[in-house]
Amino acid sequence: MKLGVNIDHIATLRNARGDDFPSPVHAAFVVLEAGASNVTCHLREDRRHIKDDDVIIISKLTKRLNLEMSADEKIVKIALDVMPKSVTIVPERRQELTTEGGLDVAADIKRYESITGEFKFKFTDAAVSAFIEPDPRQIDAAAEAGFGFIEIHTGRYAGERTESGKYSELFKIKTAAEYARKIGLRVNAGHGLNYQNIYDIAMIGGFMEFNIGFSIISKSVFCGLETAVKEMLSIIKAAEFANCRNT
Repeated sequence: MKLGVNIDHIATLRNARGDDFPSPVHAAFVVLEAGASNVTCHLREDRRHIKDDDVIIISKLTKRLNLEMSADEKIVKIALDVMPKSVTIVPERRQELTTEGGLDVAADIKRYESITGEFKFKFTDAAVSAFIEPDPRQIDAAAEAGFGFIEIHTGRYAGERTESGKYSELFKIKTAAEYARKIGLRVNAGHGLNYQNIYDIAMIGGFMEFNIGFSIISKSVFCGLETAVKEMLSIIKAAEFANCRNT
């Protein structure tokens, strides 16, 4: 299981002073050298953190950019021009602090089929993912729309405060991941994951990659970005090792 590190909040810190540092490009290289498999950036329509130039430079220099993006036509065009390693289509609302839920692919399958078709036409090996709830209806819709990957939204699990609630959400995620793989989709997971809750998710097994940002960037304030990434990776690898021993 791999780790993608979202560096949006490096850009948030940079933008707070309107300066050119700390640099998201520098951060991209640090997280990759620390063992991350890719760098995730969310180019929001309001450009509240990551900017167009960040996306262009990180994609060009690292060749390992996972671009989170809405289905907005202008953003899709930018992604097609930038040619990231992968794209993840997410819902987006201007007033939200962070992505609040999964994409409703089932509500407009034809629209998303058109977007996945554009990427596949231009990039034959394009990895196009839908960020969705652990819901079989949305999983079926993602497959029908031509997505090769899904990223399961783990925010509800991360936000649960009771053991019974966490167990219920874990069961939904496990069941959804198993179903998605059964119908031929590759499965990632992300949102709200941190150093305390990642182990139980990773113990489910079968995920290709976890995309984690805020908790890693927050921890890096105290211990450095390289150390923060390596610590998260060590927890994921420990769960992977435990899974292997159990099977």
